[in-house]
Amino acid sequence: MLMRLLEILSGDRLPRPTKGKMRIHCLENVDKALQFLREQRVHLENLGSHDVVDGNPRLTLGLIWTIILRFQIQDITIEEVDNQETKSAKDALLLWCQMKTAGYPNVNVRNFTTSWRDGLAFNALIHKHRPDLIQYDRLSRSNAIYNLNHAFTVAEQRLGIMKLLDAEDIFVEYPDEKSIITYVVTYYHYFSKMKQETVQGRRIGNVVGQAMQSEKMIHEYETLTSNLLKWIKQTIAALSDRKFANSLFGVQQQLLAFNSYRTVEKPPKFVEKGNLEVLLFTIQSRMRTTNQRLYFPPEGKTISDINRAWESLEKAEHERELALRDELIRQEKLEQLAARFDRKAGLRETWLSENQRLVSQDNFGFDLPSVEAAAKKHEAIETDIYAYEERVQAIVAVAQELETENYHDIARIQARRDNVLRLWNYLLELLRARRTRLEDSITLQQTFQEMIYILDTMEELKSRLLTEDSGKHLMGVVDLLQKHSLIEADINVLGENVKAVIQHLQAFLDTKSKSGYQVCDPQYIQERIKQLEAAYIELVQLASDRHNHLIESRKLWQFFWDMAEEEAWIKEKERILSSGDIGHDLTAIHLLISKNKKLLWPFKLVLLFGEHI
Repeated sequence: MLMRLLEILSGDRLPRPTKGKMRIHCLENVDKALQFLREQRVHLENLGSHDVVDGNPRLTLGLIWTIILRFQIQDITIEEVDNQETKSAKDALLLWCQMKTAGYPNVNVRNFTTSWRDGLAFNALIHKHRPDLIQYDRLSRSNAIYNLNHAFTVAEQRLGIMKLLDAEDIFVEYPDEKSIITYVVTYYHYFSKMKQETVQGRRIGNVVGQAMQSEKMIHEYETLTSNLLKWIKQTIAALSDRKFANSLFGVQQQLLAFNSYRTVEKPPKFVEKGNLEVLLFTIQSRMRTTNQRLYFPPEGKTISDINRAWESLEKAEHERELALRDELIRQEKLEQLAARFDRKAGLRETWLSENQRLVSQDNFGFDLPSVEAAAKKHEAIETDIYAYEERVQAIVAVAQELETENYHDIARIQARRDNVLRLWNYLLELLRARRTRLEDSITLQQTFQEMIYILDTMEELKSRLLTEDSGKHLMGVVDLLQKHSLIEADINVLGENVKAVIQHLQAFLDTKSKSGYQVCDPQYIQERIKQLEAAYIELVQLASDRHNHLIESRKLWQFFWDMAEEEAWIKEKERILSSGDIGHDLTAIHLLISKNKKLLWPFKLVLLFGEHI
């Protein structure tokens, strides 16, 4: 029993007790117990194993008290906060009781005797450590027995502390100090053990907490890594997008957004990347400290994976910057090209409008030299205008380049290009129309010039027809008739020319009536036609009169010619007939008679001709 008591109180294993109930066996077991006490430096004065075996009550109780003091009370030490002094055993236990009951009403622990009579100190100790078991505010100092029994019962039933005392043992004038100390010690050890268990539980909790914290940190690491890698992937996809805004302003905004990404969005992610490295190092360091199995990130979430992804991000970012700057340069060039297009288009529109007004004017003049001078001037204008086509086509080429490069305001560019082409085509149309009008004017003036030439020719012929020379002899008249025939031939030819001129002039009148364009005043043309017709009719009439006059003159001079011939013939025949030769013989006479007879018929003819004349 003694060895068992020592094992329970000391917590150490003693040598196996000797079995048996003989005195020698009991003495041997008591010696083992006493030897253990000596090894624990417990002072045993005047005590032997036979005293215990023989049942000496005084020495046995003293031994038990000594054991209690050594293993239950001696180890109690309390350090005071103020002076850091260490108290032992009884004083330490008293101080512990004072500290635990401080502040409780009607409790003032000054000793281990009278301070415990009313039972409030016991209840205060229990309430201090287990407030759920004691309703201290309902206890009354005047009800000491109840208080004591209540504390003892709660301690035994709820805390497992054996009831070593009765209320009647305490509620006396001077309670036994050793009994109270022994009982209070059980409180101390129980609550100390509870505290140790709490500390141990706290330590276990700390280990578990550290493990849970490590798990939490691992989860945080993997979550942050997943989020960062997801952000990197999405950002790389966004940075790899080459669908830029199709305008200089839009690209500038995208460049600003890119710079904002680099200065605002990216730096926190870079810090987050560094924090992940620190977090992983912290996790592994904590796990080494707590002897946990080291955590290594799964494939795809290692620091190397993050660094590779970050390098890909840096590459995509660099390529995005280059692409944005190239696109910015392209858009700037397009804007410059569009500005050059607008500037040149404005110059072309002004030039074309001015030349349209120029070629819309028909100040050709009113005679052939003026019109021919206008024609030369028009040719110079045509040369300038046709040479200008290259500049118009340059505008078209710039517009085509802008269209090829997908310029954002291409609709406006195309509209202005079409306007320039419309003005150009309209100018060419006006130029061709002016050329046509100018050619018509030249043709008309040439016709008028031909008409003047014809009229001049008519005047010349008229002066020739109005001559009074009708011939001084037959041959002269014949010569005049031959010349008149030539004049008549000229008049006939002139008549064809007159007819052609009139047809041309009439054509101008007809053209005006159809197209509405008026080369010359129609009334003036009609007057000129009438003038030409009248002059020609007069000329024809003069030619006819001249012809008749010459015919009459030829007849007259033919008469004179015939009369002279007949008269000469008569005179010759008269000379012959007046001859005195009547023949020398009959033959000669017959020959003369025959000749005379032959002259009778010519005489008759001459007579008839004379009668005819």
